[in-house]
Amino acid sequence: MSEEKSKEFKEESVPQHCPGVESDNAGKSNACAGCPNQNFCSTNTVKGPDPDIEKIKERMKSVKHKILVLSGKGGVGKSTFSAQLSYALASTTFKKNEEENNEDDEEDDEEDHLNQIGILDIDICGPSIPKITGVQGQQIHHSSFGWTPIYAEENIGVMSIGFLLPSEDDAVIWRGPKKNGLIKQFLTEVYWGSEGLDYLIVDTPPGTSDEHLSIVQYLQNCDLTGAIIISTPQEVSLLDVRKEISFCKKVDIPILGIVENMSGFVCPNCKNKTEIFFPSTGGCQALAEELDLPFLGKIPLDPTLARAADEGTNYFEECKNSPAFQPILDIVTSLHERINNNNN
Repeated sequence: MSEEKSKEFKEESVPQHCPGVESDNAGKSNACAGCPNQNFCSTNTVKGPDPDIEKIKERMKSVKHKILVLSGKGGVGKSTFSAQLSYALASTTFKKNEEENNEDDEEDDEEDHLNQIGILDIDICGPSIPKITGVQGQQIHHSSFGWTPIYAEENIGVMSIGFLLPSEDDAVIWRGPKKNGLIKQFLTEVYWGSEGLDYLIVDTPPGTSDEHLSIVQYLQNCDLTGAIIISTPQEVSLLDVRKEISFCKKVDIPILGIVENMSGFVCPNCKNKTEIFFPSTGGCQALAEELDLPFLGKIPLDPTLARAADEGTNYFEECKNSPAFQPILDIVTSLHERINNNNN
């Protein structure tokens, strides 16, 4: 498809059951009737390499590290972890911790540089990142550079379909091609700023479906750093984690590590620990050892963290005495070191 012709395609007019422009049924299925793109799609010129791949590659040149946050099972705290990972990487606390760990190294010319972070929420049907980061209800602005993300902090930009919905309660009832089109728009149109990003954290939906295939397809030639897999300790969750690991191996995504979330609850009064989600098969650490994968650490159940997510506050800066703070800092530090070691 030539670049000139690709501009004639009206993305906003895609019907709900669109088979996709690269499908053999493009422009021919019943869903195509009445679509303004029908004649365009039915020609042979729509087949072939997607010209937007090069646009995505160009956009991603300014992003140093691209990390997918995955989970096989829903409800394991993946979006909460994505947000806290972003807050941690962007924080002065992490910067000081990093400097202490590298105090014998040569002085960094960019001593005062804080990491620039982007959070891309591609959970199209359940976007919770705007709520967790406290930017719910904001509107995206357009400029000559593209879509401007919403900033949860001075150095944390957020992009989500949640900013595009008329109402927070509106359901997104889309099939694969429309989801694919929006993810492509996010990657081609969002302008993350003149400095670019140190980290782009991609929050995905649970499972291994359309959104996952799309993001992998679009970032496969953009030096995708890898994926972090989140799970709770019980076997019911680990069953789906094994499928997620299989997916990563099949599509050649490096696995940066596994995180065990909601790993026990320590009573603030008696200090006894209770395993709310009992690790009957050894939990995430045993799974990581079994499959020879990095285990990044355990995050305990922390009511303060849950409340911070509901209120959209920065847990990492405001709740430093809470049970989950140090485990999250340790996980992020380990992840950062692993990424740097892989780059050297």
